[in-house]
Amino acid sequence: MSLLLWLRDRRLPAAIIVLALAAGAAQILLWWIGPAPKANDFVGPPRSGYTLTNFRMWSYGLDGLPAFRMQSPHLERHEGDESLYINSPKFELPSNEAGVPDWLGESLYSWVDKSGTLIKLQGPVYMHRPAFAGTDAAEMHTSEVTAWPKENRMETAAPVQMVQGATTMSGTGMRASLNDNHLELLDDSHGSFPPRKRKS
Repeated sequence: MSLLLWLRDRRLPAAIIVLALAAGAAQILLWWIGPAPKANDFVGPPRSGYTLTNFRMWSYGLDGLPAFRMQSPHLERHEGDESLYINSPKFELPSNEAGVPDWLGESLYSWVDKSGTLIKLQGPVYMHRPAFAGTDAAEMHTSEVTAWPKENRMETAAPVQMVQGATTMSGTGMRASLNDNHLELLDDSHGSFPPRKRKS
């Protein structure tokens, strides 16, 4: 039996063998004429893309109105995910309403994603808003807050205490929308709501 007849009777296995040999030869040729891989001489933890000290940052929504302002003594931008790591931030959530003051706050640390649409306030978080137009000043104490500044909303699973004038509220876990002054305590909620004074 000749080689041609043997190959004709075994076409599929012969084609697989020929393709495997061709692929192997192509890979060897690529290794031989291709550039050498770059040596990675970096030793140590990932480095920051840049570091800022005593910085101020402004973020705006799609409507062009201010969405978030922050200042801090130290910021690091990480190259891998382009996120920002911030120490001791002080921040403002603008109300964008005439006569309504901004919410002001501070936390121990902060993390901001690449797009600036997600912020994690880490450690203890304190927020307050001054009194205005017959509305008492308000303050909030909590921790580990996740905020979406362009949507003006935030949430946490940690305990929350809020005081506004003589009104007090506390609970575990919170969702808040600052656009419509909506606050939802998720568990173990307690509140004290004294009667309002009658207008003369």
